[in-house]
Amino acid sequence: MGGSWESWLASGLRIVLIVVVALLLRLALRRSIGRLTARLNREDGNRRRSSAMGGLLVNPERRRQRSETIGSVLKSTASVLVLGTAALMVLSELGVQLGPLMASAGVAGVALGFGARSVVADVLAGLFMLLEDQYGVGDTIDVGEATGTVLEIGLRVTTLRGASGETWYVRNGEITRVGNLSQGWATATVDVPVAADADLERVRRTLATAGAEMAAEAPWKELLHEPVEVLGVEAVTPESVTLRVTGRTAPGKAPEVERELRWRIKRALDAAGIERAGDPGEPVSEPTGT
Repeated sequence: MGGSWESWLASGLRIVLIVVVALLLRLALRRSIGRLTARLNREDGNRRRSSAMGGLLVNPERRRQRSETIGSVLKSTASVLVLGTAALMVLSELGVQLGPLMASAGVAGVALGFGARSVVADVLAGLFMLLEDQYGVGDTIDVGEATGTVLEIGLRVTTLRGASGETWYVRNGEITRVGNLSQGWATATVDVPVAADADLERVRRTLATAGAEMAAEAPWKELLHEPVEVLGVEAVTPESVTLRVTGRTAPGKAPEVERELRWRIKRALDAAGIERAGDPGEPVSEPTGT
């Protein structure tokens, strides 16, 4: 009996030791991951302050969210590995045969894997999206079936807000291509049809003047990254000649710039007495940005 009590006591002490070591190791790993995430955020902030680059690719909130999400995934993975290993060691100390248990777990894991393969695909796709920084919260993206502003990025689902206010929940595993409309720059394009017999050089000068005046006024001079450019003739028909005007602008601001540019071009053509192709009595609406 004494030997049996000694054996149970020794086994109990080993189990307590396993649990304590597992909890301490889990705590140490989670703290190390947290410190690493915080240090990466500080170093990234220092690089941003010393760099002249701008735009959403170096947005601090976006970087912070991505690093914290990845840190959360690493913490969860470390917890599962450490606590799972500790649980198996405790079961071994209790005399449970791990061979049949592992075989049963393997069969159940295979069955669960077949049933949850779409969930696994979603999680892996979400993790790679975060690591590759394909988009962030606040970006306007086009994922094929839905277009909108990113509200939240999860490991399984990305939440978008559509232009009409609708909320889209898109599974990450179903996103096969992403168009990010908030990175880099955008191009505002306006096609200007004029009468076929119009003096094209005069039209070009009028369009260039209208674009230069717009680029010199606030708030358009902050939105336009480059001067407005008259590219030339885009199309020719027996009744009209179409000239294309473009301007490089901030991401997501192209529609606003195009509306203002159309309004200014219409006023400039009317002032110059240049007839546009189409209905000469077409009404001109005031833009909302002025």
